[in-house]
Amino acid sequence: MGVTTGRRVRRPGRLIAEIVCVVIAGMVAFPVYWMVLSAFKPTGQIQAENPRPWTLTPTLEHFERVLSGEGFAMFFLNSVIVAVVVVALSLLLSFLSAVALTRFNFKGRTVLLVMVLVAQMVPVEALTIPLFFLMRSVGDVAPAFGTNHLGSLILVHLAFSLPFAIWMLRGFVAAVPQELEEASKIDGASRMRFTWQILFPLVAPGLVAISVLAFIHAWNDFLFAKTFIISNTENQTLPLAILVFFKPEDTDWGAVMAGSTLMTIPVLVFFILVQRRLVSVMGGAVKG
Repeated sequence: MGVTTGRRVRRPGRLIAEIVCVVIAGMVAFPVYWMVLSAFKPTGQIQAENPRPWTLTPTLEHFERVLSGEGFAMFFLNSVIVAVVVVALSLLLSFLSAVALTRFNFKGRTVLLVMVLVAQMVPVEALTIPLFFLMRSVGDVAPAFGTNHLGSLILVHLAFSLPFAIWMLRGFVAAVPQELEEASKIDGASRMRFTWQILFPLVAPGLVAISVLAFIHAWNDFLFAKTFIISNTENQTLPLAILVFFKPEDTDWGAVMAGSTLMTIPVLVFFILVQRRLVSVMGGAVKG
């Protein structure tokens, strides 16, 4: 009889795949590392001809310059308001829409599904100018949702986040057996109670995935913020606050990197809060 050992022999294919994954992860992580490093580097080291991937003299001067800038706290608050409202409305509207498109049979349902799918194929840049004129017209009727107001950003982000959210959440709702709803009806539960007390918790992992995507899209947005917030600086968001450090001849890269690092922190915090639910989404996708 041959002697077997407890050591696992790695297959060459798997080893190559692991090496490729490590290389890709390094390529993705390096820009983030360089951003954080530059935020702590002195100005002289940032502008050096041969910059080094480390620093022995970290400084907080760039963060102080960003935080002491005029209106930074206000811009931060505006970004939080837009992101939180977009996430909340996206979750509510996408859930109700997914339930309607999955659990109800009505005329035009297929057309609506096709329209939701087509809406995801239209480039953002192609709709920016038409949306600008639309929001300007909306402002004549409802000033809070017109240009130069945060309401315009919220509406536009909802318009772009809802199609993908509805399409994604529709799969989670369809995965819940129809027999479960029938059993709840036998037990005396109304459709409203089934929807919010049984169906909603079961699709919670999908809602978490949608919230992450909606938050990141709204938080990092620059195009819409630059397009719709033209002259009212009080309603500008954080990406526009960082824009002031870009100058034609002398860009303050230390402040740009420090501001970008500060912008990344809320995204990391939000991701940490929902990571367990997000992992369950990935696990369910793999099992499916």
